[in-house]
Amino acid sequence: MSRISLPASRIRSGDVTKAEKWLGYLLGPAGALLLNAVLATYLNVYYTDVLNLTGLWGGMFLTVFPIVSKIIDAITNILMGQVIDRTRTKEGKARPWLLLSSPLLTVTAILLFTVPGGSDTLKAIWVMLSYNLFYSFAYTIFNMSHNLMVPLSTRDSTARGGLSVFNQITTIMMSGILVALVFPMVIMPMIGVDQGKWITLMSVLAILALPLTLLEYFFTKERVTEESAQSSQEEKPLAFRAQLKVLFTDRYMLLMYAYFLIYTIGMTLKNMGLVYYCNYVLGTYNDGFTQTMVSVIGGIPMGIGIFAVWPLAKRFGKRNVTMIGFLLYALGSLICWLFPSSMVIVLVGQFIKNIGGLPCSYVFMALFADCLDHLEWKHDQRVDGEAMSIYNIIAVAMVGIMTGVFNWMLAKAGYVAPITAGSVSEAASYLASSGLTPQVALELLKPAADGTLTVAMQQSASVTWVISFAFVGLEVFTGVILAFLLRFISVEKDIDREQAEIRARKSRS
Repeated sequence: MSRISLPASRIRSGDVTKAEKWLGYLLGPAGALLLNAVLATYLNVYYTDVLNLTGLWGGMFLTVFPIVSKIIDAITNILMGQVIDRTRTKEGKARPWLLLSSPLLTVTAILLFTVPGGSDTLKAIWVMLSYNLFYSFAYTIFNMSHNLMVPLSTRDSTARGGLSVFNQITTIMMSGILVALVFPMVIMPMIGVDQGKWITLMSVLAILALPLTLLEYFFTKERVTEESAQSSQEEKPLAFRAQLKVLFTDRYMLLMYAYFLIYTIGMTLKNMGLVYYCNYVLGTYNDGFTQTMVSVIGGIPMGIGIFAVWPLAKRFGKRNVTMIGFLLYALGSLICWLFPSSMVIVLVGQFIKNIGGLPCSYVFMALFADCLDHLEWKHDQRVDGEAMSIYNIIAVAMVGIMTGVFNWMLAKAGYVAPITAGSVSEAASYLASSGLTPQVALELLKPAADGTLTVAMQQSASVTWVISFAFVGLEVFTGVILAFLLRFISVEKDIDREQAEIRARKSRS
C-alpha cells in the first residue's frame, strides 16, 4: 500500500470537524450499514422462505454452512488485522481499505441473491461461495477499517465519544428505522417470496453502498496514526504472537472481549428471531403492522438517546451508565418473555429494554478506544488492527454459530416455510394433500399485484417457543451477566493520565 498514491482526505484540521461528523461518520457508512442491517434481518428469511432451503440435507445445510463460513471469516479477520497493522500510507493504515471495499461490497452483495435455479446442490454451492465472498472478503475489509475510524480519529475523549455517537446514529437509523419500520410495513408485503423482486431490491441497496462508502473514505482522518508517523522513532508492528500476548494478558481487553462475546450471542439470536417472532408469535406473516409497532415503540428510546446518553456517560462514566442500562435491558426482555403474544405488554417491555440498551449502543466503541489507548500506554505500542480483528472474529463467529443454532432449532421444532400459489383453489389443494394448516384463512389473503398468494402456515407450539426464546428470552440472561462483567471494566478512571503520558513520550522521541 505504501507505493500506491491514494486520493487525499478532504479533512485537513487537527481537530474533529462538522463535515467529518456529518459526512464521514453519519452519512458515509450508511450504505454499507444499511446493506448489512438488511442482510442480518432478512438473508436467513431469503434462504428459508424464498429458496426453501430449511430441509436441505435433512436440515443440516442451513445449520452447518453458516458455522463453517464463519470459521473462514475468522481467519480472514486475523489476516486483515495483520494487514492493517502493517499498512503505511499518508492516508493512514485503515482508511485505504475503505476505498477498496466500496466496489467489492456492491458486487458480492448482488451475488448473494442471484442464486440460480436448478438442483439443490447448485443452489447450495452458490450460497456458500457468495456468502463467503461477501462476509469473509468484502465486508471483512470494510468492517475492520470502518470500526477503527473512531479509535484512530483522535485522542480527545470527548470528541471521540461524539464520533462514536454519530456512528451509532447511522447504525440505528439503518436498522431501527429503515429495516425495522419501512421494510416490514412497505417492502416485505410488496416482494413476498418472489426471488426476482428480492434481486432487484438488493441490487439497488448494493449499488447505493458504493458512493457512500467512498464518502466515508474522503471525510475521515486518522490523527492517532499521523501522530505516530510524525514521531522520530518509527513504530514497527509487533509480531503476531507478541500482539496476541499484549491483548490476552491485559485484563481490560479480556473483559471487553468477554463482554462483547456475550452481548453478540444475545443480539444475534434476537436479530435472527425478530421477523419470525412478528410473523408467527405476535402477529401474522408480513402483516405490515406487527413488526412496525415493535420497532416504533421499542425504537423511540434510541432516538431520545441521541441527546441524552453522552451527557450521562460524561457525568457518571461510560461503564456505570452502561452497567445500569443492562439491568433495565434484562427487565424489559423478561416482561416480553413472560407475555410473548400480548402486543401491549411486549411493546412496554421493548420500550424498557431499549432504554436499557442506549448506553451500549452509543458509547461502546468509545470505551473500546480507551482500552486501545491503555494498551499503548502499557506497552508503548499500538495493536489496533489485531485488537479489532479479535473483536470482529467474535462478531462473525457468533453470527455464524448462532445462525446455525437458530436454524437447527427451527428445523428440529418443525418449522414450515410459506408456499406460493396462483389461486385459492391451488393453495387449498396443496394444503389438503400435505395436511398443513394455514395461518390465515385462504379467502382472507391479499394476493400480490401479479395474483400470487403467499400462504404462511400455522406453526407448532415448539416452534413458537424457539422463536420467543430467540427474540426475547435469551437476553434476560445475557443482560444480567453483562451488568456484572462491567463492574470490573474501570479503564476510564486512569485514561486521562495515561493519554498525557503517551503524548509526553512522543514529544520526547
